[in-house]
Amino acid sequence: MRVAMISMHTSPLEQPGTGDAGGMNVYVVNIARELARRGVVVDIFTRATRPSQGEVVHVREGLRVVNIVAGPYEGLAKEDLPTQLAAFAGGILQFARAERAVYDLIHSHYWLSGQVAWLLADLARVPLIHTGHTWAAVKNAHRSHADEPEGEARRICEQQLVDNADSLVVNTEDEILELARHYDVDPSKIAVVTPGADTDLFTPGTNRNTEVARRQLGIPLNANVIAFVGRLQEFKGPQVLLRAVGELVRRDPNRDVRVVVCGGASGSGSTVDHYRVLAREEGIARRVRFLGPRPPEELVSVYQAADIVAVPSYNESFGLVAVEAQATGTPVIAAHVGGLPLAVADGETGLLVSGHNPSAWADAFEELLDDDDRRIAMGEAAVAHAGRFSWAVSAAALSRVYEETLSTFVPGSSEREPFGG
Repeated sequence: MRVAMISMHTSPLEQPGTGDAGGMNVYVVNIARELARRGVVVDIFTRATRPSQGEVVHVREGLRVVNIVAGPYEGLAKEDLPTQLAAFAGGILQFARAERAVYDLIHSHYWLSGQVAWLLADLARVPLIHTGHTWAAVKNAHRSHADEPEGEARRICEQQLVDNADSLVVNTEDEILELARHYDVDPSKIAVVTPGADTDLFTPGTNRNTEVARRQLGIPLNANVIAFVGRLQEFKGPQVLLRAVGELVRRDPNRDVRVVVCGGASGSGSTVDHYRVLAREEGIARRVRFLGPRPPEELVSVYQAADIVAVPSYNESFGLVAVEAQATGTPVIAAHVGGLPLAVADGETGLLVSGHNPSAWADAFEELLDDDDRRIAMGEAAVAHAGRFSWAVSAAALSRVYEETLSTFVPGSSEREPFGG
């Protein structure tokens, strides 16, 4: 089987936590790797953002990332990418025709990619599988007061994809409910493929890993450490964490609590300085370390250094950070939204908090930080819980979706073409 994956707005090779790169990048590259290990040939098409990578990057046998030039390499905001849909689709057509590449199906990720894939699937007479990762109407329903709402144009484009995709792949059963609530969707075309985590990389390590990690990060060994990993934008909730820790310190100024924030600013108007100012306003500036985004190999140490990892998002289709943290033996306190109740076993591997009131989050932090035995037991249970989620299992499930979709697909013509011949 040969699959064309489309991830237009962000390359799977980009560092998560920078710009628009996040959990979707991790998802696409890891599940594609596992598909390739299973013998599925995968080409991932993405928009080129720098010339140094070249047109084709060979990731492993059976997996390539193809960089398509569509607009300038730099300086094009995500909001402007719809202007480049035709150029991006044209670039994919040129590449496929030059190679005489014939694909069995197309799998798009995010609505921008879906619009391109819809056209290409029709030209090639192959099925279209779409994964939204985030949905405009769902984001609007859960956004914070400071977040700009997603536009109606995006929601309309997503409804078109819901109508025209042969299969929709979602992360959790909760996402099915959200789609049914906000879009006119046929439930029979939806399949759940739960994401995974690299449980070979994300591990608790040895008994001294926490000490080593804290020493490398310059954090006192005996401090209470709460970590946040992700893009710095209101929707991900770093402001909730900072305000909650400010509340903790006001309750007990002698509490030695430290915060590690690992990620880069994302979205219009978002800057790291905005969150530095907030930390100063909360009186905790000296307790907060802002780190830039880290590759997975270094991110392990951030998780291992923490007593708790906070995931205060306003919505998550799954919550990869929560699973990675638990795989390292660190309990998670997360918002009770989206797929996070699946990612975190409430009361067993961490706690789920309803809403985003900083006082309620401070209560949850206090609850675990003041009970070492319970927190340690949760960390031990978290490793086993995270072990349920692996990319190999995810890829096996996605392969079944591919096969079932192909078996029921009725093309406009029995003859497949390289995106239109």
